[in-house]
Amino acid sequence: MSNSESVLSQHSEDNTTPDAKEVLSRVFGYKQFRDGQEAVIDAVVSGRDALVLLPTGGGKSLCYQIPALVRPGVAIVISPLISLMQDQVEQLGEVGVSAAYLNSTQDHEQQQSVISRIQNGTLQLLYVSPEKLLTGWMMSLMQRLDIALFAVDEAHCVSHWGHDFRQNYRALGTLKQRFPTIPVIGLTATADAATQADIQLQLNLNHPFVYKGSFDRPNIRYRVMPKYKAFDQVRDYVKQQDGSGIIYCNSRAKVDDLYARLHREGINCAAYHAGMDNDEREYVQRRFLNDQTDIVIATVAFGMGINKSNVRYVVHHDVPRSIENYYQETGRAGRDGLESEALLLYDEKDAARVRQWIEQGEVTHRLDVELQKFAAMEAFAEAQTCRRQVLLNYFSQYSDTACGNCDVCIDPPKLIDGLVIAQKILSCILRLNQQAGAQYVIDVLRGKALKRIHEANHHTLSTYGIGKEKPDGYWNSMINQLIHKGVIRVDLTCGAMLKLNENARAVLKGEVPLQLAVPRLNFKADTRVSKTPSVYDKALFKRLKHLRKTLAEEHKVPPYVVFSDATLADMASRTPTTVNDFLDVSGVGRTKLERYGDAFLQLIRDYLDSTLDN
Repeated sequence: MSNSESVLSQHSEDNTTPDAKEVLSRVFGYKQFRDGQEAVIDAVVSGRDALVLLPTGGGKSLCYQIPALVRPGVAIVISPLISLMQDQVEQLGEVGVSAAYLNSTQDHEQQQSVISRIQNGTLQLLYVSPEKLLTGWMMSLMQRLDIALFAVDEAHCVSHWGHDFRQNYRALGTLKQRFPTIPVIGLTATADAATQADIQLQLNLNHPFVYKGSFDRPNIRYRVMPKYKAFDQVRDYVKQQDGSGIIYCNSRAKVDDLYARLHREGINCAAYHAGMDNDEREYVQRRFLNDQTDIVIATVAFGMGINKSNVRYVVHHDVPRSIENYYQETGRAGRDGLESEALLLYDEKDAARVRQWIEQGEVTHRLDVELQKFAAMEAFAEAQTCRRQVLLNYFSQYSDTACGNCDVCIDPPKLIDGLVIAQKILSCILRLNQQAGAQYVIDVLRGKALKRIHEANHHTLSTYGIGKEKPDGYWNSMINQLIHKGVIRVDLTCGAMLKLNENARAVLKGEVPLQLAVPRLNFKADTRVSKTPSVYDKALFKRLKHLRKTLAEEHKVPPYVVFSDATLADMASRTPTTVNDFLDVSGVGRTKLERYGDAFLQLIRDYLDSTLDN
């Protein structure tokens, strides 16, 4: 009997049905449900429809996978993303669950093989696109099947109010009409009140059980850094990191440029955007999933459906257009629950360009909404209070408690009398006749011996060199703060030159007080909010990761599919040496014990013996 059939048949001999907790432990290797999972699973197992809102990494998949293994029949999972289908099927196979997908990447013979498995009752979960599901032959096939449930993943795609509406999802409401007794579960990570109501309406959910989890991802640290020398900042940041990361840029040209420059620095990275052909994108994605590429530099085309659990950081080279986009993209970090970071490089000039793009965009009927969403994103980036509070409050999850795990909490902004600093900047802009961009103003303030400054005779200005004691980043931050306060503005119609606003006059004359924040150019050492075991053997963890990679290559699966980083950390903390001890490790189920247990147990025993000898 194959591993993929073992879970299906575990209870066939005595005709008993496994309960949800037994499946959670035996198959998936977890001892406890996460918040909300058990209630959702119980509702679906009993035959109720459900709507589940959980953040990325919050455990949505188990909310339909466990009922699929408890209820009789095959579960039909509707997904818009081929990459997500493939990833889910791969991971389920590793825990001994019989799963398959039907999509356009398969030839006729491959599809017929899957259909045969459905018909002979050996398939537990089938992943399919809405387009494939709604074909006449597929609907006819389902009428003859024993179906456990329908799960609609990325359910916000069904709603016009959602941020990723797809017309083919609209027709999924017919499922409830054709199969009225089969439970339908809709799942999404982000949906406001209007979208939630519309999902229930469009899917024809019948008095569904609704669970809305917290939007908080406490293991992600949110950081915003003034953007002044973006390449140097990104390069220095990633060189300090350990593990996988994603860097988002807002254009293909920036992706290609940043990739080329980081690659020349010897950094193991790859580019990904919609201008590349499908084979190139698939190659980049596969190498990233297999831990062969450390960093992917990408447009927002990358990430949807990537279930890689050990992404340790996400960098935004450019400011996103909305909090929803930012939340979704940063949510690709730390899906395993371990410490992760989200770094945003923020510049007022970038923000001004984004506003201009929105105002000149084609979606005129949504202009006010788009501008309002971007204003919220700007408020997050410019916050002087806990960033997590700003984020959660945006999603109506009101919090009055600082998180202790963002840059503002770790290194609170220190306010100083900024009048003289502002006067230096404003005087320099004036003496340059308001015909210079921010970097040129900084170059003059710092007294740089540049050819263009001398050719323009700007080295003779009274403001030349009056700020030489501070670095570029300091002055860049101060200029951005003055833009934020409305004292100066960026004129995009004149090459992003700095202009003085009317209230600059009172500042120059010293008639008004002005406070500015000391720029946060470096981050202090800190204590992270952590879900990693408080004490675990780092040397053993490193050896476990190496073994995981070797086994992943043998089994032709991504390393995180073998075991997550969180499971390896728990292993390095518990140091199990027996089968029963190994099963107590979070994320170790029966199939993975059979498949990998001997190798990991032997490594741990050898390691412990070697430390005793020393």
